[in-house]
Amino acid sequence: MELMRAENKRSALASLMSPLRGLVREFSKFGVVGLIALVVDVGLFNLLMYAGSGLLDDKPLTAKAIAVVAATAVSYGLNRNWTFSHRGGLESRWREYALFFGLNGIAMLITLSVLWFSHYALGLDSPLADNISANVIGLGLGTVFRFWSYRKWVFPADDESDAEHSALV
Repeated sequence: MELMRAENKRSALASLMSPLRGLVREFSKFGVVGLIALVVDVGLFNLLMYAGSGLLDDKPLTAKAIAVVAATAVSYGLNRNWTFSHRGGLESRWREYALFFGLNGIAMLITLSVLWFSHYALGLDSPLADNISANVIGLGLGTVFRFWSYRKWVFPADDESDAEHSALV
């Protein structure tokens, strides 16, 4: 009898933990994709700003916008095909793609606002200051927004696909 109760408790705990394990796995994949996109974003930003004579050395907002668009394209492909591949998504992939880029546009505005404030309002225009404001603070705030918005609107939960995914985890 005690063995049966212990087994029931374990089973109940496992069923409670299953969605959490799925979320942790999904968030981990999102993090890996984010790191890849970060390399594209930060690398391209710094190339445009500081490589050689700096193609856009006097235009940090333009350099950051170009870098974010490139990183967004990489991020969409990896998130659609790996992180959120188990989610049904929207009926139309074109609509999903447009929504993904639109929400990334909002996240980019968050990042650009932090960079603008630091670079222009505070006058902190060194390479270190630009990188901290754009690629640490701005990107961090944008990442929180992106994870939440992707899960909610771009790659929404499909009860059937989430149930199958939880069973696999």
